[in-house]
Amino acid sequence: MSQSHHAALVPRLKRIEGQVRGIVRMIEEDRYCIDILTQIQAIRAALRKVEDEVLKTHVGHCVEDALQSGEAAEQRQKISELVDLLSRRGG
Repeated sequence: MSQSHHAALVPRLKRIEGQVRGIVRMIEEDRYCIDILTQIQAIRAALRKVEDEVLKTHVGHCVEDALQSGEAAEQRQKISELVDLLSRRGG
């Protein structure tokens, strides 16, 4: 992953980290359950966006490089990794 891509993702992840700390405070303060659940949904959506960006980068670089390499073993490995990942990627 490139440094510019890291630079774009790190602030997003730090924001998510702050949101998680906010949920901890909400629970400690015995806030309304729906408000807590709303924040959890927002975090899940933000994490999905980060996940999608990392996946796009992986396909655009690692998988593409494997396909261009012409090495069948490397190509199979990258495709297998993706299939395994996507089969675990629940909703």
